[in-house]
Amino acid sequence: MNLSLLHTFLAIVETGKLNRAAQQLNVTQSTVTARLNSLEANIGQTLFHRRKSGAELTSAGFKFERYAQLMNDLWRQAQQETSLPPEIDTVCNIGCHPDLWPGLGRALFEKLRESLPTMATSAWPGEQHDLDRWLGSGLIDIAVCYAPTLRENCTPYSLAEDQLVLVSTTPRDAMRSDPAYVYVDSGEEFRRSHAAAYPDADTPTVTIGSAVWALEYLLRKGGSAYLPRRLVQTHIDEGQLFGVTKVPVFTRRVYLVASNDASNNWHWLPDLISALSDPE
Repeated sequence: MNLSLLHTFLAIVETGKLNRAAQQLNVTQSTVTARLNSLEANIGQTLFHRRKSGAELTSAGFKFERYAQLMNDLWRQAQQETSLPPEIDTVCNIGCHPDLWPGLGRALFEKLRESLPTMATSAWPGEQHDLDRWLGSGLIDIAVCYAPTLRENCTPYSLAEDQLVLVSTTPRDAMRSDPAYVYVDSGEEFRRSHAAAYPDADTPTVTIGSAVWALEYLLRKGGSAYLPRRLVQTHIDEGQLFGVTKVPVFTRRVYLVASNDASNNWHWLPDLISALSDPE
C-alpha cells in the first residue's frame, strides 16, 4: 500500500478535518481529498462521513483504523531496525505497563543496556490490551505486565508480587471512614478482594486507574490509598506517607511475557528473569 495514503488517513483521524490534515501533512486539501478517494477505492469502502463540520469515521473506517495504526507502527519499526549502525547486532523492543516502569520495567531496561551493549533497545508504555496487540503483531518482543493474555507464540514468566499496602498522608491505624480515600483501580482481582475486605465501604469520590497518578495526587492533595509498596516505601521512610496498620494487604502478580520467535536465541533470558525475580 502507498504509505502516503495511510499517513493521510491517520492525519484525518487525528485532526477530524481534511483541511487540518492537509496542514499537518503540508500538502493541499485537494491532495488529501485525492488520497482519501484513492484509499477508499482500493479498500472498496467509504471510510469517512464527510460533512461541513468535519470528517467522522464510518463503521468500516473504525475497523480500518486499527490496521492502519498497526501498519504505520510496523513501518516505523522496520525503518528503525534496518537503519541500525554496524556495531549493533540485535534488537529488543520492550512494552511495559506504566505502573510497572518504576521498578521492574526500568530495571529490565537498564540491565539490558548494561549487559548487552550491542543490542538496540526501545521501551514503550502501554495498557494490557496494547501490550497484547503489540506482542501479537511483533511490535514488541517483551512485555512487563500484570495480566497477560495467553498466546501460543508467547511464554509468560512469573516475576514477583506487587504488595498493595494502604498508605495515608496522616498517621492512622485503621481504614475507618476516610472521606479523602482514593480508590486505585488495580485490576479485577483487586476489585474482588477490596470489595470482600470492605463490604460496607461507601463509593469513593475519587477513583484513579493508575498507581503512579494516584501517588502523585496523594502527595499533592492528601488522603489515603492502596498503592504498591515499591512506589511508596521511600515516601514512608521520608515521612511523607504513613503505612496504615490493622488493614488487609493485597497482592498483584507481575509477569514478563516474551515472544517465542524473538527470544529463541536469547541465552541471556533465564539470567535476566532470575535477576528480576530476586533483585536483592
